[in-house]
Amino acid sequence: MGWWLRSCLQSVLKLVNSVMGLAGMGVILYSLWMLRSWYKHFDGSSFAGAVSSPPWFIYAFLGLGIYLCLITCSGHIAAETANGQCLSCYMAFVFLLVMMEAALIADIFLNREWEEDFPEDPTGKFDELKNFVRSNFEMCKWIGLLVVAAQAFSIFTAMVLRALGPDSSIDYDSDDDFVPARLPLLRNEVQQTYQTAAPSLSLKIDS
Repeated sequence: MGWWLRSCLQSVLKLVNSVMGLAGMGVILYSLWMLRSWYKHFDGSSFAGAVSSPPWFIYAFLGLGIYLCLITCSGHIAAETANGQCLSCYMAFVFLLVMMEAALIADIFLNREWEEDFPEDPTGKFDELKNFVRSNFEMCKWIGLLVVAAQAFSIFTAMVLRALGPDSSIDYDSDDDFVPARLPLLRNEVQQTYQTAAPSLSLKIDS
């Protein structure tokens, strides 16, 4: 029963963890598309000398996508091994991500002038992203809720799997694996037989 439950939890953790991996790959692809559009827009234009590097939020998106992919890889390793230390590190990474998301959401909802906290974007891509989110708010809301729910459920599943611990059952291919454990008992039995046989043999010789 314990092995079956542990196997199901490992499969569920891998499945939920894949949601964050897909989100991370999507964010990386979007950031690469923005980077390509930036270079294409400023290549050969009069603004090429004024703007020396891509805007900050492209690197922020790229870093977020890479971080999500790294969390996915660590989650699959932790789910496969069911090691307590790997699961603890995985939960710490996901919890850190949830805290950063919570801080960002709190700043957006509590601070009406949250846009002023970000540096100026010369390309206007950030405004395009905001307009896209506002025009497709329902879809973006459900996607965000799905990702956050996957993160919370992955932490819960990792906690349960860590409480169960790794599979301690050992499967032996043959009876030869038990020989080292049996040898001391066999030796003791041989010694006891020899000790009991030696006095009886000496009595027969004396008689």
